[in-house]
Amino acid sequence: MHEAEARVTQLLSREPALRAAANAAPAAPSFRQALRGPSVAIIAEVKRRSPSKGTINTGLSAGEQAAAYAAGGAAAISILTEPVHFGGSGDDLEDARSRVSIPVLKKDFHVHPVQLLEAKALGASAVLLIARALSPQLLATMATAARDLGLDALVEIRSDEELERALAVDAQIIGVNNRNLETLEIDSETSARLIPLIPSGRVAVAESGVHDASDIQRAATVGADAALVGSSLSGSADPAAAVRALASIPRCGRGR
Repeated sequence: MHEAEARVTQLLSREPALRAAANAAPAAPSFRQALRGPSVAIIAEVKRRSPSKGTINTGLSAGEQAAAYAAGGAAAISILTEPVHFGGSGDDLEDARSRVSIPVLKKDFHVHPVQLLEAKALGASAVLLIARALSPQLLATMATAARDLGLDALVEIRSDEELERALAVDAQIIGVNNRNLETLEIDSETSARLIPLIPSGRVAVAESGVHDASDIQRAATVGADAALVGSSLSGSADPAAAVRALASIPRCGRGR
């Protein structure tokens, strides 16, 4: 998080230019709408490395990877723009945006509204907001700032209390992260317990620990509308085929 704060300071020095670029950016395709198809939507992630996996694919081209994902039937692309732990950058998002017509999520530790200006200027359709990393007041501020910019927000949760906070800020897309960000351990029961509690009018996304078709089927069974898949796709020798193997599992819906 300290690295995120340092990057915020750099962005604040460029805020007028970022605001102008955000205002001039063309409308991006709807992330939320892309996740509402008949099948569990695959959000395919471009990820070079991570704290839990270490090196995954340091040499990948974000644009080429995104194009392969789109060819395989991904509903949306997730771009990790965090440089220190994940090896990403804003250039990666611009590269992906230039190669695909489907929505692109800017995945980073977003802790200040100026980062949302950057996301809009780079061509993102949506941004990640981690409830655990933001106070209730700041989460509300960030959610409102995203809406004002025409960005969808994927609000990530791991507990009942965080779900209530997400609903309190009218989050339309709620991701349940199976990974404990403190220990990096994965517990698939987290999404199995929380996704059924998400109202059916919201988009529910299963995150972390999703690798193959059986994982997507389990996510569908508990009511997920979408699944975010990162390491297994970024490390695949044939990313288009890897996405294709995941992208046709029907949604089951949720009763709430």
